[in-house]
Amino acid sequence: MPQAPLVMANGAAIPAIGFGSWTLADEACIEAVGWAFEGGYRHIDTARMYGNEAAVGEAIRASGLPRDEIFVTTKVWWTDIAPGDLERSAEGSLERLGLSEVDLLLIHWPNPAVPLADSTAALCRVKARGLARHVGVSNYPSAMLDEAVRLATEPLVCNQVEYHPYLDQGAVKQACERHGMAMTAYSPLGRSALLDDSTLKAIAAAHGRSVSQIVLRWHVQQPGIVAIPRSRSREHIRQNVDVFDFTLSAEEMARISALSRPDGRVVEPDFAPTWDKG
Repeated sequence: MPQAPLVMANGAAIPAIGFGSWTLADEACIEAVGWAFEGGYRHIDTARMYGNEAAVGEAIRASGLPRDEIFVTTKVWWTDIAPGDLERSAEGSLERLGLSEVDLLLIHWPNPAVPLADSTAALCRVKARGLARHVGVSNYPSAMLDEAVRLATEPLVCNQVEYHPYLDQGAVKQACERHGMAMTAYSPLGRSALLDDSTLKAIAAAHGRSVSQIVLRWHVQQPGIVAIPRSRSREHIRQNVDVFDFTLSAEEMARISALSRPDGRVVEPDFAPTWDKG
């Protein structure tokens, strides 16, 4: 099974398909991450808010894979992004993961109560201290991303946002492209909302693939896009990374992109920013 190609972004080499661990906990998380490694994943995404960093760290150690073959992303929750708090959160994540550094540390959500200059400076200090090889953000609308890049003293390598065929993220994607950043898609399968779509089912039948594989192929066939699907099924985990031995036509890519809709968002976070999402 071909391994995921790398998305290059401001010095980072990010595997184009990663394994998302949101909602996975304890032994179920260890087992699923282990299946991901067996299936060829080399990019694991976690977060302090997920409560599973220790389980992810245990799965990494149990894999027997060299540390430099695994790209580990974790995230600092929005309540902890003030100067001092962000650094302490990063240190706590490393302790739970059992790692000396992560490959990518993200601010999980911005916080209107913390000036962007302060949170960005704290994020950059984490990289300067060697706690993270790369840093980035998550859930930043395009104007905020532009400002964060202006303020940053270290390169920002990605913006992780909800993205799938039902949700147009064109403005954020263009901002990432302007700044040489990757855009990482969480909930890339729309939390299964896409699985019964007639257009996607027709394209899947034409290729002899599952709808999930078609959607993930649509993601990774776009320049600069990384996708981090989550699954608890060993079969689906393996299937989701097996998308690099076929290609969608330009017409198929366009048909999938045309599925976007105004109500396409499927993730309603506990903390929802009040600013425009574009």
